[in-house]
Amino acid sequence: MSSGEFQSLEECLEKHIPQPELAEVKRILFGKPVEAIEIPTAAAALGKNGDFEIKAYKINAAAEELRKPRTVRTGIIQHKILLPTTAPVKEQRDAILERVGRITEAAALCGVNVLCFQEAWNMPFAFCTREKQPWCEFAEDAETGPTTQFVQKLARQFGMVILSPILERDGVHGDTLWNTTVVVGTSGNVIGKTRKNHIPRVGDFNESTYYMEGNTGHKVFNTKFGKIAINICYGRHHPQNWLMYGINGAEMVFNPSATIGGLSEPLWPIEARNAAIANSYFTFAINRVGTEIFPNEFTSADGKPAHRDFGHFYGSSYAAAPDGSRTPGLSRTNDGLLVTEIDLNLCRQAKDNWGFRMTQRLDLYAESLTKAIKPDYKPDVVDENL
Repeated sequence: MSSGEFQSLEECLEKHIPQPELAEVKRILFGKPVEAIEIPTAAAALGKNGDFEIKAYKINAAAEELRKPRTVRTGIIQHKILLPTTAPVKEQRDAILERVGRITEAAALCGVNVLCFQEAWNMPFAFCTREKQPWCEFAEDAETGPTTQFVQKLARQFGMVILSPILERDGVHGDTLWNTTVVVGTSGNVIGKTRKNHIPRVGDFNESTYYMEGNTGHKVFNTKFGKIAINICYGRHHPQNWLMYGINGAEMVFNPSATIGGLSEPLWPIEARNAAIANSYFTFAINRVGTEIFPNEFTSADGKPAHRDFGHFYGSSYAAAPDGSRTPGLSRTNDGLLVTEIDLNLCRQAKDNWGFRMTQRLDLYAESLTKAIKPDYKPDVVDENL
């Protein structure tokens, strides 16, 4: 069975493992069960007519005497590109905007408060090609570009906070490019932006041909629905990156990504979930789907034949909670919307239960890392022969 045909791990488990063993397998793999939420009829109809799946779940916190539940409905969207990569740039972008606009409407019908799109959602993930044209033409101003204007209309219309990862053109600083997520508030205001901290140099991920490491640090955006951070794609492989968002007070960290089955899929279910546990916040892993074919062949510098596609983007977007529970993932092959209702009280409850913040010893690691970055650093290794 090819990578593109395998629908999801959950579907495979349910097909081949009988109860009651299935419940135990899911408990071990995914943590405590999450509650399915009924999908509104109108939203379900949009999904059926638009050929995208909708899944919805609820992750509960314990009832408290002094605090009311802090309930937030989150949404994450995964999707394919719509037109061939040879189509005009504006037509490619506008087709994706129209498609995601319809899925956003379904999210609104599901009561979503905070919505995040996938990495570079309004374009093909063309950074494998190392070609500058036409792909650099997809870059736009983060505050005033056409994609941000489109997202502002959606945010105003539906009263959402929307996180929009784009290829940014920074006109103030020499027209340089950045991998950026724009945060748009419920009134359509641009709350701010954050840039990708870690840039891959592995396989066909030739992103440093286009942009370098971000310079915005670990921003946390304090919105009416809670404190939000965005850890873009490759940053999920760096525990320190996740750590700093937690230190800055994040309650929800979204990880918009674009990654392929042959490279990272065994890591995918682990990293965002582990970050949620280690940092006592909710995480949301978002990946695109499909195989994108480019006009010209390119190589991976591995001695293998040239090719015209990156590989299969395997979707499987999911949400994870600070208690280690997680939702089932979306499909590996189809467009989809994942709605997750969460109670932010669970963040503090997890801190109280596990004490990770109390025991993390930032002072110890600050001292050690300060030494480690110096040119004359010597690793603290004790040789048994001495």
